[in-house]
Amino acid sequence: MEILAAIAIMALGAVVLGAALGFASVKFKVEGDPLVEKIDAILPQTQCGQCGYPGCKPYAEAIANGEEINKCPPGGMEGVQRLADLLGREVKALDAEEKPKAVAIIDENTCIGCTLCIQACPVDAIVGAAKQMHTIIAQQCTGCELCLPPCPVECIRMEVIAETIDNWKWKYPVVELKPEISQAADAKEAA
Repeated sequence: MEILAAIAIMALGAVVLGAALGFASVKFKVEGDPLVEKIDAILPQTQCGQCGYPGCKPYAEAIANGEEINKCPPGGMEGVQRLADLLGREVKALDAEEKPKAVAIIDENTCIGCTLCIQACPVDAIVGAAKQMHTIIAQQCTGCELCLPPCPVECIRMEVIAETIDNWKWKYPVVELKPEISQAADAKEAA
């Protein structure tokens, strides 16, 4: 009988504490900054660090706090344009060289299985074991080039992704289009 009473007291205590924790999690919920989430959604999620931050989320937080929007080479000018539209800022030239999208390729005959490239890959796009051949999962590779420097035998190369129907994107028009209303207003100001 004493055992059943002890179990009932423990169960009641667990229910009370569980209810208190559930209430606290709802009452004191910490929500992320919606602006940071929108900026992070625009960034390419390569986690490459070419912007000077360890990943896209920290760079998104820095942008929300006033950092320049033109430091992401994988995002290119398209990313800068989208960030400028979202934040209402001026479009600036990309702070680095814009490169075509590429994927890493490992020469499997040369690979010695050192695992340095696996450790460097921020998105786990490289598979293999120590002293075994490694390979790249092309669908997961973001082309960040972080696997190139640690490779002691230089068996990794970047291959530009050919444009196909599956990955083709519409390029923004080069000529700025003005609505007819603003053209009429411009004509009145000139007169």
